Amino acid sequence: MALSQPATFNEEWSDERVFAYLNQLPPEGVNADFHVLYHAYKHMRPADYERLLTKFVADGRDLNATNLEGQRIHEVIAKFPRQKDGFLEVLAKFA
Repeated sequence: MALSQPATFNEEWSDERVFAYLNQLPPEGVNADFHVLYHAYKHMRPADYERLLTKFVADGRDLNATNLEGQRIHEVIAKFPRQKDGFLEVLAKFA
């Protein structure tokens, strides 16, 4: 059996780690800006997501980018009741 990395919680994320998500390459056919927003949402805490969005918007990227189903990140996050509030509050700051 392979050993896996132990889970860590509430660790401080460096700017380098947060901003590395801006360089995530999307699968073929997926909007690059939506991919960054979604991928970061899945892995970050709201405070780190806010740091990412500050740079994302400053870089002129599209906060209203859509997935293949035509949904914006706000709409996708809203489908996850236990995790949506902090993230939707952060997104509202950039609307």
